[in-house]
Amino acid sequence: MSTYITKPIPESKPEVKFVTRPWGSFKQFANNEECTVSLMTVLPGQRLSLQSHTGRAELWIVLDDGAIIQVGDSIKEYKAGDEIWIPANERHRLSCQGNQPIRVLEVAFGNWQQDDIKRYNDDYNR
Repeated sequence: MSTYITKPIPESKPEVKFVTRPWGSFKQFANNEECTVSLMTVLPGQRLSLQSHTGRAELWIVLDDGAIIQVGDSIKEYKAGDEIWIPANERHRLSCQGNQPIRVLEVAFGNWQQDDIKRYNDDYNR
């Protein structure tokens, strides 16, 4: 099986820079780095497959309260603003158990592609 590693993958969560301005502030999750940014929305009662990736690590930024996230064997409920680092090859899953959709912003470092997904459990038989 190919590892799909074609770009550098950080071992640990990159530094998140906090910048203040007269009007307020912003967090900078990637500064002039090659990455892929995705906004994931999970509908009530739905969840992603339990999966891992050989070609990328991911930083998830929770946008809505109530995101249920599994990383490895740990399953926790997260609130808006929480940041979760998912190293390459680590099993992970995002679920929505509430009555409203939840959103998570994903910043992926490495080579984002569907071919590097290893599914351990999938509700949709993929």
